Formats: sequence, C-alpha cells, structure tokens
Amino acid sequence: MRRADRLMSLIQILRDGTLHKASDLARATDVSLRTIYRDMDTLAASGVPIEGERGVGYRVTAAITLPPLNLTMTEVEALHIGLQAVGQNGDAELSAAARTLSAKLDAVMPEDRARAPTGYGFAVYPFADAARGFQHLPMIRQAIRTRQKLRLGFPDGDRTVRPLQLDYWGRLWTCLVWCEKARGFKELRIDQIETLSILPSLFVDEAGKTLADFHKR
Repeated sequence: MRRADRLMSLIQILRDGTLHKASDLARATDVSLRTIYRDMDTLAASGVPIEGERGVGYRVTAAITLPPLNLTMTEVEALHIGLQAVGQNGDAELSAAARTLSAKLDAVMPEDRARAPTGYGFAVYPFADAARGFQHLPMIRQAIRTRQKLRLGFPDGDRTVRPLQLDYWGRLWTCLVWCEKARGFKELRIDQIETLSILPSLFVDEAGKTLADFHKR
C-alpha cells in the first residue's frame, strides 16, 4: 500500500472520534509500530486534527475553529479555495499577502492540534497535490444539495456515485459517497478526481445508502 493511501486509511479509521491504540492501527494497516508513530506525526504536520500520544492512543477531532470564530464547513471551503487562488495568482504582491495571511491563520489554529500546520490553504506532503481538486468542490456541493448522482473519472476508471458529504482533513478534501461500482460507502479524495460530470437523474433515499446509514455503522 502506498504511503498516501495508508494515511488516508488511517484517517478513515480515526474519524469515528474514539481512541485507537497505535498497536491496533499497526495491525489494521500491516505496518510496524514505529511506522504508525511516523504516520501520526506526518498527519499532524499536514493539518489533520490528530489528538493523542505514544503509549496512549490517537483520534481525529472534528472541530475546525479560528478563535473567536466558529467556521462552518462551507466557510472553511471558501477560505481554503480563496487562499489557493490568490496564492497562485501572477501578482507577486497578492501571492505574498496570501501566504502571510496563511501564516497568521496558522498562529491562531486550535491548540489541541498535535502540531500547528504549515501554510494553511497550501497543500503539504503527503497530500501535496490536494489543490488539484479544488476546481471540483463547487460542482460536488451542488450535487449534494440537489441530490444528483455524479460520474467521477479516476486513474483506475470511472465511478457513478451518490455524493453524501464533503469532509476537510487539514489540506485534504474528501467526499463520502455511496458507490455503485463498489456497492458500498467510499471516502474519495477530491484531488484524485480527473473528470467530473453531474448526471441529470436525481436519487432518493434507499435503505443502506444514506448518510444516516453510514453513521449507524
């Protein structure tokens, strides 16, 4: 398993909010305890809200806040996209301003994060290409609101999915979907989407395919 894929698997395990021992994570991903410790450090450095320590356990916290502000997921999305867009602008002064603003935002991120991320809104390893997926966020949000299926193109082929929820993992956006190909729930990385189209047909709730069903698991 590639390291980026393993880190994504660890996020999916930890996202339930409960404490997971490093030894259990090592068995689940078939790596050594030392590798898990390195992976936790890497995720924390990438901005994923990891809480815990060696010998105790780890979990992912859900809060995304900027004291004294409480940001919604939509507001975080707008801020993230905006910083990226301005940071890649050809205007050197605006680009520099975006990066200094990024540093200031880092300085007031919640203290419960294991480590302050570097460059809010600017992807860092191991998800260094995360910005590639920003172009897809508006269409995915639209499909979630209007309950329309999506056809997503990935390097390994196309998938037809029911988009259910967007999640932000500190530099990395994912979309929780019910996938027709896998016949189950999938957490798909937005940056890995090569093509995206909204299908005309709407979908209705079906037992075992809803966001509520996913949370019941």
